Amino acid sequence: MQIDRALEWLQSTPIAVTVAENDILFPWIESVHVLAIVLVVGTISIVDLRLLGIASLDISARRLMRDVIPYTWGAFAVAAITGSLMFSSDATHYAHNRLFQIKLVMLGLAGLNMAVFHLFSERDIERWDAPGATTPMTAKAAATISLLAWIAIVSLGRGTGFTMH
Repeated sequence: MQIDRALEWLQSTPIAVTVAENDILFPWIESVHVLAIVLVVGTISIVDLRLLGIASLDISARRLMRDVIPYTWGAFAVAAITGSLMFSSDATHYAHNRLFQIKLVMLGLAGLNMAVFHLFSERDIERWDAPGATTPMTAKAAATISLLAWIAIVSLGRGTGFTMH
């Protein structure tokens, strides 16, 4: 199969081989990946809980997003780089791991959910982010989907690590 040849090529690259064969490098990459994911999920959760009306109610959602989202993107970049390094070290096995496949689908869902929120709910934020106004159900739904998606992503990521042998 064409994809398997591409995966085999990827895991035979010098970087992938170094990550796979070095006893110290993979655990360090994995640790940085986990810390980055903690920052991603933590910062996203702050915004989601604000949208749900549970936390950070003393600050506007717009200001909270402006303050927090840059950290989310920075941490996501680190998580993507470290995740790619780990994937490359055993690409053929990761690609065929069912939990890993579902994790990628959930990452796509989380991204789609975020895009829909920014395109539709956030564009009229001035109306619903005013003092005393209530967050629309579409924004609350996006926050709920986001929280559930990220809980699933973290769980599937941990499961992937335990099923790779």
